[in-house]
Amino acid sequence: MSKAMRDAYGEHLAALGQDHPELIVLDADVSSSTKSAVFGKKYPERFFNTGVAEGNLAGVAAGLATCGYHPVINAFAIFLSLKSLDQIRNDICYNSLPVIIGGAYGGLSDSFDGASHQAIEDIAIFRSLPNMEVIVPSDAHQAELALDYALTRKNPVYIRLNRNEMPDIDTDRDAFFQGKAVKCREGKDVTIAANGITASLAMQAAEILEKKGISAEVFSVPFVKPLDADSLIASAEKTGALVTVEEALKMGGFYSAVAEACFERGTKFRVAPIAFDDKFGETGPYMDILARYGLSGEHIAEVAASLIG
Repeated sequence: MSKAMRDAYGEHLAALGQDHPELIVLDADVSSSTKSAVFGKKYPERFFNTGVAEGNLAGVAAGLATCGYHPVINAFAIFLSLKSLDQIRNDICYNSLPVIIGGAYGGLSDSFDGASHQAIEDIAIFRSLPNMEVIVPSDAHQAELALDYALTRKNPVYIRLNRNEMPDIDTDRDAFFQGKAVKCREGKDVTIAANGITASLAMQAAEILEKKGISAEVFSVPFVKPLDADSLIASAEKTGALVTVEEALKMGGFYSAVAEACFERGTKFRVAPIAFDDKFGETGPYMDILARYGLSGEHIAEVAASLIG
């Protein structure tokens, strides 16, 4: 089991400060939750709390980026995707500025605060913005790699972070920097492409399917934009079936990105999405809510088995 993604992110952000003097970190008064406070304690002169003013947070970061800095802005994913959207679109993306957007408590991981704090539309919003890259790590290590990668980019990068501890996925650094989907398991009957923390659930599903005599090929796909469509389509053409899994709305999210690529290439394999279908989240224990919305090893296995008949 990995450490909590937010803890790994905060610690790695502080570690990067030593070799990256251009790194400036900003937060919207939730640094104890986003863990950007770890950086702030180590480098107080390079840390700024804008208060509960997410629009200003993004606007200030854009200004700093024009002065040669590489800002990282931190807040809850839902507030960055809604309250900061004007400034992210018009100041950061329009000018293609190197700003890293750290969206904490992504998906349903702020489970006990309910729909108002749960980010399910952020992927669709940010992948629609020109010049923006979108990364959804599956575990703590991928969160660290996402920060490393984003610091090499000259354009905005959105990193969607989870609050909780999730099982580790073995991820190669070089392949990650190339934006590649991570093949977690070889298979021949069905392909399961899992975005973000759903990768560990997809691995559970593969074990369940194996007991039924079904061989599932599993991918962890942290990059939604740019998408490694080549790896997913090649696998699905081999197996004949593709299940996509994400902790986000189906409309405009990871499944939409995959479906667009498949349609453009005229693929013939069967596809089934597992995502939130036009509904908000609920309040309660995190894993229970995920399961309620179909994000469990058991449900993923059921969908995969049904897809291949």
